[in-house]
Amino acid sequence: MKFDLKITDPKSKARAGVITTDHGIIETPIFMPVGTVGTVKGVHQTELKNEINPDIILGNTYHLYLRPGLDILEKAGGLHKFMNWDRNILTDSGGYQVYSLSARRKINEEGVKFKSHIDGSMHFFTPENVMETQRTIGADIIMAFDECTPYPCDYNYAKRSMHMTHRWLNRCINHLEKLPFKYGFEQTFMPIVQGSTYKDLRAQSAEFIANTNQQANAIGGLSVGEPAEEMYAMTEVVTAILPEDKPRYLMGVGTPINILENIALGIDMFDCVMPTRNARNGMLFTAHGTINIKNKKWEDDFSAIDELGTTWVDTYYTKAYLRHLFAAKEMLGKQIASIHNLGFYVWLTREARKHILAGDFREWKDKMVVQMDKRL
Repeated sequence: MKFDLKITDPKSKARAGVITTDHGIIETPIFMPVGTVGTVKGVHQTELKNEINPDIILGNTYHLYLRPGLDILEKAGGLHKFMNWDRNILTDSGGYQVYSLSARRKINEEGVKFKSHIDGSMHFFTPENVMETQRTIGADIIMAFDECTPYPCDYNYAKRSMHMTHRWLNRCINHLEKLPFKYGFEQTFMPIVQGSTYKDLRAQSAEFIANTNQQANAIGGLSVGEPAEEMYAMTEVVTAILPEDKPRYLMGVGTPINILENIALGIDMFDCVMPTRNARNGMLFTAHGTINIKNKKWEDDFSAIDELGTTWVDTYYTKAYLRHLFAAKEMLGKQIASIHNLGFYVWLTREARKHILAGDFREWKDKMVVQMDKRL
């Protein structure tokens, strides 16, 4: 992987860069749609590629390991070929899923024993076998195995967890050195900064991660229920320490406003299930605020879903029709809303990039934050 930092905004820490991998170019800042089990929910790959048009999407190690399973993925030639996606893929290591399955797992120094949410079968993840699993899945960017702490989190627990994450990181790095690439292209490895909402722990973790000298770095354990101000404070601590010449990925964030504020703090990469999850509940994100399409006020509104939208659904369908689909519980409604929201998120980060390159990002960001905070 190669990262070329093009410019930093003069009035913030926002950056525009280019990541180059064996599967193509990723222009940053970038939003990565979440394709947990080898599919971005409700969206065909053709729509994903031609309409939403992201440079990179996510897969999830925990879910793909359980099904279809590693044998199928290896026989297919990796996830790219299995799902017929020829652009970049990043895989989350499963650490967040382990966190979210708190009632079904036990953590110790060796790794995490957990019960499948599908059939109750028992499994064991270690830093070593998670690296092997991600090699087999075959993503372009793979993540370190870490523990994602909950919020709120006791200081001593957060400290113990952070140190264990660092020990696990060393095990990941050591094991990767023994593992050849599987499908004829390189994989970039990203360690993850932890430390909950404690500035001293975040600084300590960022320094440890920076010193491992990997090609890119990530920040985890945020967007887990903490106030936005705490998220921004932790991001600011970490971005001041992580090297400027490497991409920075803030995991699992967030709302459109969260994304713009964190771009201003020097983050390059984002992912979140919010655009598709909220879409399935009838919430649409737009440049002028959020729409709850289920509200009666849209019942006879025959204007386009979003005149400023970038995907074909935005001007092809009306708000009244989309509201009708949700009222009738037609799955097409959720699909249309998902395409719209994903298109908006990708547009938003691309627009941010344009303004960073133009030198007026700060003014544009401040205006957009006010606009997008409205309920329409």
